[in-house]
Amino acid sequence: MTSDTAHRGNRHGRSEQARSAVLEAADDLLAEKGFAGVTIEGIAARAGVAKQTIYRWWPSKVDVLLEAFTEDMAEHLTPPDTGDLATDLRTHLANLAGFLTTSDPGAVFRALTGQAQHDPALATRLRDDHLSHQRTRDRLPIERAIARGDLPDLDVDVAVDQLVGPVHYRVLVTGAPVPRAFTDDLVAAFLAQHRR
Repeated sequence: MTSDTAHRGNRHGRSEQARSAVLEAADDLLAEKGFAGVTIEGIAARAGVAKQTIYRWWPSKVDVLLEAFTEDMAEHLTPPDTGDLATDLRTHLANLAGFLTTSDPGAVFRALTGQAQHDPALATRLRDDHLSHQRTRDRLPIERAIARGDLPDLDVDVAVDQLVGPVHYRVLVTGAPVPRAFTDDLVAAFLAQHRR
């Protein structure tokens, strides 16, 4: 492959290298400066691309941040499938807690959630177009366990709320720490209530 063909872009017309640089720059700037401090100009400068390039691919900084966040969630928050429900849930909730509290993508999530309180259109997009995909992933360990016969046929959405809801509550409402002991206790309580 020549250097000319290496940068022609993917099937959407975007150079994958430039796209990744933009998304990484957006993550970094949000962690450093907060939502209000992120600008298209700043993202372009950090990523080493033209401002027009970003506007050709994304209408606004919110769109850049949403895409970055969605990709990060899929990469970091897909539950394992070990065949053991307790292991899968403990690992997934610990990963979720770490993602939301210590990672740059977690900072993106907190910033977008805060901004969504004042922007109904963003709130709808965040819920319907992005968080819904994570909800589908959060359901996987429970659905697999039901299919294996490890759990009775229960309301999966309520089960997901029971498991991940307290993590989100601590991160977004109380600001309390979310240590591994806390997430392991959530799993233990869930299994004590539901496991066959």
